[in-house]
Amino acid sequence: MSVSTAENDLLLERQLCFGLSVASRSVIAAYKPVLAPMQLTHPQYLVMLTLWEQAPRRVKDIGAALLLESATLSPLLKRLEALGYITRAKDAADERALCVDLTAEGAALRQQALAVPGTMMARLGLDREGAMALHRSMMALIAAASQTDDGAGAATSPAHGRREMADN
Repeated sequence: MSVSTAENDLLLERQLCFGLSVASRSVIAAYKPVLAPMQLTHPQYLVMLTLWEQAPRRVKDIGAALLLESATLSPLLKRLEALGYITRAKDAADERALCVDLTAEGAALRQQALAVPGTMMARLGLDREGAMALHRSMMALIAAASQTDDGAGAATSPAHGRREMADN
């Protein structure tokens, strides 16, 4: 008795969501020992990347860059502040906004972080070209998922015009 194609489509091994979920957990776990000497978790590393690109930054701008809600971002910022890597203060131009800036220690940490992308590519068996191709595919997938008919994904659409960060 042959199983129909539709039935085969329900096999766990064929589920896009399963592959992406396992890949995400596996890659983030691979970052853990690489980031440990800097005392950073993967989400904290992402916050630091945004600040190394541009600091100071408003909390809402960091959230937009990382596609994170304020409730998720606030504890990350508190921990980074406790580590001495960032400061948080009211924005001088708009007292309702909170501004995040790097401390000297946080800015200096960037030098150590320069080794992370190359280390991760090596750990994952990727060269720069392969990493860039994978990144483009993931960004296209995110964009497609955010364009659902029901609008549910609209809040998670990737920032337009973002420079590709294929090497991490």
